[in-house]
Amino acid sequence: MNSADFEGLATHLARAATESDLSFTVLLTHGEEPVFEACHGLADRAAGLPVTSRTRFAVASLSKMFTAVAVLAALEDAGTSPHARVVDLLPERRRPRTLDPAITVHHLLTHTSGMGDYAEEDEDLPGYVEDYGSLWVDRPCYRMRRPDDFLPLYAELPPVAAPGQAFHYCNGGYVLLGALLEELTGEEFAGAVGARVFEPAGMVDTGYFALDEVRPDLALGYLPPRAPGDPWRSNIFSTPVVGGGDGGAFVTSRDVVRFLRALGAGTLLSPETTAQLLMPHVPVEGDLSMGYGVFVGADGRFGHGGGDPGVEALSRHLPSRDTTMVVLANTEGVLDLVYDQVTAAFASLPGAG
Repeated sequence: MNSADFEGLATHLARAATESDLSFTVLLTHGEEPVFEACHGLADRAAGLPVTSRTRFAVASLSKMFTAVAVLAALEDAGTSPHARVVDLLPERRRPRTLDPAITVHHLLTHTSGMGDYAEEDEDLPGYVEDYGSLWVDRPCYRMRRPDDFLPLYAELPPVAAPGQAFHYCNGGYVLLGALLEELTGEEFAGAVGARVFEPAGMVDTGYFALDEVRPDLALGYLPPRAPGDPWRSNIFSTPVVGGGDGGAFVTSRDVVRFLRALGAGTLLSPETTAQLLMPHVPVEGDLSMGYGVFVGADGRFGHGGGDPGVEALSRHLPSRDTTMVVLANTEGVLDLVYDQVTAAFASLPGAG
């Protein structure tokens, strides 16, 4: 892209941020080098702290990629196949009572387990959850700190499909993968991911930080005012207090780039396991298929997005060009306004040379 193209993108992002009072960052890279970056709005509205390149955003389900890589690394260490049955790896006390014995780790990674989900996203299925924050009205979100804390939410849910029958996005399946990671490694979830993903990828600013911890450079998540003239609201009562297997890490845009490039280059897993992860295992929509924890396009691009109350995220990496796109936000509605422009800019990037 030439400078005029980036000027148009920059103008559009600035207008979207100003007119809708949104906060976000956008990063496009060739290799390790940023070719376009924009930071808009406030990371902390009360303190007036702006979003910068060092701001660490909650990324919701984007961090399912981290869970997948950590689980696969632990399976490699144990000499165990992703096609192993979950009931053979996870004790009964840590898994749903309705879990089909035929479900494998592969099924969980590819969202083909057919499990019922505690946060069902398909509005045509029973138990559909329109507002994730509504889950925590009667359940204190500050108690949701470990994978086993979520088990009562889905322990008795009936299956929605037979294992391997079809793609059905399942947050609970990734919570279960978090428990499996702890069982395989003997470590707590956050430490196990840190050792197998964040440290080898050089993600020095990333972690699973609890919302009741005071840490530098964290973007606070915000819900819009209920009515004109009302204040913005914090999302601290709308998400679990700390992230886990199905999402919730805090990441900088540059650390997302580091992760995607390391994964694509095969430095986090063996060549065989990396190929399995990036394989299009099951069709999803359009040219997208599901790999192991990543959405894979027909052109080889891969990545994941995320959304929670007060959180939006999107990432893509195209290994053949070594180009990467990251959008992180601590307000909702950003992707609706910038998606087309940012993805077009990403698609137009030439390969790194």
